[in-house]
Amino acid sequence: MFGKKKKEINEDYVKTEVAKINDDDVNIAMDNQEEVDRKINNSGMLQKYSELAKVMYGMLKDYRKGVYNKVPWFTIATIAFSFLYILNPLDIIPDFVPGLGYIDDMAVVTFGLRFIQSDIHNYLDWKLEQGDTTDPI
Repeated sequence: MFGKKKKEINEDYVKTEVAKINDDDVNIAMDNQEEVDRKINNSGMLQKYSELAKVMYGMLKDYRKGVYNKVPWFTIATIAFSFLYILNPLDIIPDFVPGLGYIDDMAVVTFGLRFIQSDIHNYLDWKLEQGDTTDPI
């Protein structure tokens, strides 16, 4: 019998989807920073990621400007995928479902952060080495 396989948010799902990210996706994620910030700040569940999102956007911007290149593509793709997933209102659990709509968004961001945590630390260390103590964005 043929049936749809239920999608599950786990490390394998996130890695598979991150592998599909391309340069255009990164541009879309960057162009929608305000919308991502709004969803993070208004969701309740994702608010704890607000400061990390600023750092991740800062890394994307510095990468795109060519001033920070000590970052693997996988990290850039992970950040872009996380933001694109947050932007999508009809993801695995639609955002409009009360009480549950942001659980999958939080899971995607959490798995993504596990993959790129050391790169975020390296980026922040680099910012300090540059004498930049301002907000990363």
